[in-house]
Amino acid sequence: MLPIIEIKQLSFSYPDGKAALDNISLQVETGEKIALVGANGAGKSTLLLQLNGILTGRGQITVQGLEVVKENYHKVRALVGVVFQNPDDQLFSPSVYEDVAYGPVYQGLDKAVIQARVTSALESVGMLGFETRNPYHLSSGEKKRIAIATVLSMLPSILALDEPSAGLDPRARRELIGLLHSLPQTMLIATHDLDLARQLTPRTIILNRGHIVADGPTDVLLKDHNLLMENGLV
Repeated sequence: MLPIIEIKQLSFSYPDGKAALDNISLQVETGEKIALVGANGAGKSTLLLQLNGILTGRGQITVQGLEVVKENYHKVRALVGVVFQNPDDQLFSPSVYEDVAYGPVYQGLDKAVIQARVTSALESVGMLGFETRNPYHLSSGEKKRIAIATVLSMLPSILALDEPSAGLDPRARRELIGLLHSLPQTMLIATHDLDLARQLTPRTIILNRGHIVADGPTDVLLKDHNLLMENGLV
């Protein structure tokens, strides 16, 4: 079977010339949960945003056999759900229902299908009954769950999550980890939260200045104190 994600020799520089990714190659198998860890500026978020063409670099990315190029963006973005670090960047409608329904509406789906998608997505994140609530009046943990629901309503195969535990209190963080454990999607999670990686992701990739410096079992890599020190993680 082909990997669900394959990245070959991917490089990316921002308009100011700063190199964010340098010759990245990796494969992700269906169902894997992977942590992308590294210090600020390591390239974690930049890598996530390449997966559905929000940012585009040099090299090749394929998702379920589809190359991530402009003519395939519509299909790829239905496969890869990106959850931003700040849920306020993802929630913009006056009600939870409208936010979660946005993707299916954009896809032109039938009203009954949209309703079913919204109900299923909210049920998956434990937020049924919040349909009429204003997202801006929710707690940080609730907003994170709704942000995840907005991508689940598109039935993605892959979730790309940027710092999902940032800004959460201990209880909300525990609940989020439990939620992510329960979801079947392939996941790439950019995070500084090494405990989240230990609890959730069997595989960890360590990035430093746009390079992959380690890729292996989480319980092995995160016990290597010298490796963590060298890459600004402790």
